[in-house]
Amino acid sequence: MYTILPRSNGPVLGVEITGKIDIEQEKELIAVAEDLIEEHDRISVLAVLGDHVSLSVEAATTDVKWALTHMAHLQKVAIVADSKLIAAFVAVDATFAKFAGIQEMHFATDEIETAWHWIES
Repeated sequence: MYTILPRSNGPVLGVEITGKIDIEQEKELIAVAEDLIEEHDRISVLAVLGDHVSLSVEAATTDVKWALTHMAHLQKVAIVADSKLIAAFVAVDATFAKFAGIQEMHFATDEIETAWHWIES
């Protein structure tokens, strides 16, 4: 399940994800992102990941394909989660994202306000 966070504004999309995301929910999120891209060209995304977040295989594949074909439209990505595995993944991914002109950072859940300030700047 996902929730669009009320602080989302302009080219900044904040999303809280809990539980499992299926393909229909993934398509809904992609539609929201594409609407923002159409309006702003480049967007930033703040994703708050709850415990036990997962994606169906179809949703994960769709997500990766979308991200790879829309990298030019992503400016910043903030991942907010307490998982050390996710933190390590973001650290590795941020290196590659930098080559595409995308800034990517991980924040712990108690750093949510810092994450918002970073993504909005």
